[in-house]
Amino acid sequence: MKKLLIAATVMALTACSAPSEPQLTLNPTPVIAQQPAASGKTLNLESRDLRTAQFVAVVDSGRQNVQPLHATQNLRITLEDALSRQLSSQGYSISQDGKGTMRLDILEAMVNVKHSVMSHELSSKLQLQLVVETPTGKFVKRYAGKSERNGAMSASVEDMELALNNLMTAVLKDIYADPELNSYLQEKL
Repeated sequence: MKKLLIAATVMALTACSAPSEPQLTLNPTPVIAQQPAASGKTLNLESRDLRTAQFVAVVDSGRQNVQPLHATQNLRITLEDALSRQLSSQGYSISQDGKGTMRLDILEAMVNVKHSVMSHELSSKLQLQLVVETPTGKFVKRYAGKSERNGAMSASVEDMELALNNLMTAVLKDIYADPELNSYLQEKL
C-alpha cells in the first residue's frame, strides 16, 4: 500500500511539472505626451474583450497541426492599462467619478502563423473600438491595423510577440493622434 501511495505521488508531481504550451508576453508601448493638453478633465475608463476566442496566436504547421497560443496576461487588462497611461500623459484624470466614460472594446487581436521548416508567414490583425459617452452625446470609432511578415525558418514566440506588440503600439498611436477623438473629448468633458 505504501509503494502504491509513493507511485501515485510521483505521478501527480510529474504531471504538474509537464511542459506547458508556450505563451506570448504582450507589452504595447503607449504614446506618452510631452505636454498634457487636457488638464482638469476626468474620465472613467472601462474595457471589454468581445473576441470569440481568447487565444492571441494560431500556429499552422501544416498537416492539420494547428496550435492556439494564449497571452501570459489578460489582453483586456494589458490594453486598458496602456490606454490609461496614454490618456493620463495627455492630462486626463482616470477616475470612477468621471463626467464621461470611455470604453475600449477589443474586437480582434490575432497573429496567424503558417510555417514550415524553411520559412514562415506572420499575419497580424488588431481591431479596437472606442465608445465615449458623455452627458451630451456619444462618440464611437473603430481603430484597426494589419501587418504581414515573411521570414526564414520557423517563427519563434518572440517573432509573434514582436508582431502583435508593434501592431498594438501602432493602433495606440492612431488613437493618440485622432483629431476627431481629441476634439470630442475636449469639447464634451
